[in-house]
Amino acid sequence: MSLRHALLGLLSQGPASGYDLLKTFDVSLANVWPATQSQVYAELGRLASAGMVEVSAQGPRGRKEYAVTEAGRAELRHWLTQTDPGPLSRRSEMLLRVFFLGEVSPEQAHDYLRRQAELGEERIRRLAPLREMVSTMDDSLSIYGSLALEWGMRFSALQRDWALWAEKEIERLPEHRRCEQPNTETERT
Repeated sequence: MSLRHALLGLLSQGPASGYDLLKTFDVSLANVWPATQSQVYAELGRLASAGMVEVSAQGPRGRKEYAVTEAGRAELRHWLTQTDPGPLSRRSEMLLRVFFLGEVSPEQAHDYLRRQAELGEERIRRLAPLREMVSTMDDSLSIYGSLALEWGMRFSALQRDWALWAEKEIERLPEHRRCEQPNTETERT
């Protein structure tokens, strides 16, 4: 997914300013595709140049409201129906670190895994109010957004549960050994 398609999708629900789009991102799409203010405004400019959105209204202090054009709707529909999403990233810095936890003390390994469990739990707490809010709405963005929200809740619970399990697995090891660094003095002689 790209920011381009996220903005086209939001604007397909109705005209909005860059500020309005950022607010919508914060309570919905930021969970699956975060964006900064500068990214949103730059992409709106590119979409306007490409004829996929147009300024539908201007307000005080240069406030612009954008609306999706037919070309923008066609691009969004093409992206939704004709292109396959890329695979979930196989790269995970969190799991890469797990591979090397033998380099730190058992307490540090436990702390790292406990922090991963806490991060999962924090995301669940942050998403829970959104679930409540979305459940009361019946527009298509809320209905389909709730599906993505549920994925985020389940993924966060998986991370939490896995980290708690991994912490217990480390406790079961007969001996937690640190990988020894080669003694370069000994190797030279």
